[in-house]
Amino acid sequence: MAKVVIISGSPVKDSRLNGILNYATQYLESKDVSYDVVHVRELPAEDLIQAAFDSPEIMKANEKVAASDSVIILTPVYKASYTGVLKTYLDLLPQKGLADKTVLPLVIGGTYGHLLVIDYAINPVLSSLGASNIVKGVFTLDQQIQRTNENTFEIDNDAVQRLQAALERLV
Repeated sequence: MAKVVIISGSPVKDSRLNGILNYATQYLESKDVSYDVVHVRELPAEDLIQAAFDSPEIMKANEKVAASDSVIILTPVYKASYTGVLKTYLDLLPQKGLADKTVLPLVIGGTYGHLLVIDYAINPVLSSLGASNIVKGVFTLDQQIQRTNENTFEIDNDAVQRLQAALERLV
């Protein structure tokens, strides 16, 4: 059975990115694919900022990545790129920590002006970490995700179709 690790690079707990995370986990469950989630914001901030490679929490997160077959990278777009908190964690992965893994970037942003963040900001970093099989990522506009309750979301049909197609390619 395939094993997926989802790395959520959102610095805030109540992000609309959770709508994509929830959709992805429900999809994986429906296909009987096991997964783990690493919420980077829950890792010790001091360890991330000081690049504490020997931090027990960082090492535990890295072990989840190492044990996976596939990795989903989730991030909102901030200042025309992925989040700084995600970058601090990616910097703590081993140099070839994504080798032999299928990687899928899923990104949310406020405007299609940020659409190329996947190709020009995220994919080069993933490649430098050894990822050679990067599934075509999905960019979702934040307006395509509506909060319906405290942590439940409704995703626009067009976005759902693109997310589902990408997740099908991943698994």
